[in-house]
Amino acid sequence: QLQLVESGGGLVQPGGSLRLSCAASGFSLDYYTIGWFRQAPGKEREGIVCINSGDGTTYYVDSVKGRFTISRDNAKNTVYLQMNSLKPSDIAAYSCAAGYGVGSTLVPAKYEYWGQGSQVSVSS
Repeated sequence: QLQLVESGGGLVQPGGSLRLSCAASGFSLDYYTIGWFRQAPGKEREGIVCINSGDGTTYYVDSVKGRFTISRDNAKNTVYLQMNSLKPSDIAAYSCAAGYGVGSTLVPAKYEYWGQGSQVSVSS
């Protein structure tokens, strides 16, 4: 069974950090672009960062640039999203997704496999 499993969400105070993990089973992430998306209540899904297969090129949207870092560990077949300096505006359900041959895109329809989502809450 091909699936992505996320972990690492939770509740943190403003300025805090969390690390999300996205582990693949049934297929290798080596050949896929991995994207992280988030959806806040009442808002559309937003792509925030992706990392390409091969050269590992990354792309961040401005709202998370400098605070979030995506990385991949091919040996563990896992991609991580380190989130620092979290703000209330980061509150959302975060999902990872894998797309084959999609390059640096954050268009959700381009991605084939999706994780179940992990909630991130920021509150004092």
